[in-house]
Amino acid sequence: MSFDRSVKIAPSILSADFADFGREIRAIEDQGADWVHVDVMDGHFVPNLTFGPPAVKAFRRHVTTVMDVHLMISPVDPYIDAYAEAGADILTAHVEAGAHTHRTLQAIRAAGMKAGVALNPGTPAEAVEHLLDLADLVCVMTVNPGFGGQRFIDMTEKVRRLRAMIGDREVHIEIDGGVDTGTARRVVEAGADVLVAGSAVFRGGSVEDASVYGRNIAAIREAAAG
Repeated sequence: MSFDRSVKIAPSILSADFADFGREIRAIEDQGADWVHVDVMDGHFVPNLTFGPPAVKAFRRHVTTVMDVHLMISPVDPYIDAYAEAGADILTAHVEAGAHTHRTLQAIRAAGMKAGVALNPGTPAEAVEHLLDLADLVCVMTVNPGFGGQRFIDMTEKVRRLRAMIGDREVHIEIDGGVDTGTARRVVEAGADVLVAGSAVFRGGSVEDASVYGRNIAAIREAAAG
């Protein structure tokens, strides 16, 4: 993965057809997705249960762009090697998920992946200030994690603070939650460059009518560009 700050759209397959993930992944990539975002939930750290390493390994066969795996689980460290084996390009852990996030980011990088760190809405930007030299991505949650389709929580001031902290480091700022044509510009202007969108991408489309995905992705990208 080469680094650049161009805006990237990362559809979350949490909003895809669970019975047809392979074709759904190929469809969103064909229609302009830059990354594929995979939300892993454990029913403990967040109130939902989704994809274990075998599922993520199955998704990997269909992903030709970047597989961006977001761990909403606790603990994280025992599962790092399993998600590396499954083929994650980026593995993101929550700063709230354990007491030793610095060590977790070291372990993610040692396993050959890019390391991300996520912040829940109630966690300040300063919580990751001393982790930035080990991070390749900071994910700002703009909903409380656990379910798709939630209303956007305005975290633009947090994004601005992160953008200033990051400086010239090669660290992406990702926004996850409630991203659509009405919110994309705000977060990009504040400094974000990766936009996770679930229902805003998949709404109204299907693998049989994937052009809808393309129009939704293009609309978000256009809105982000202003």
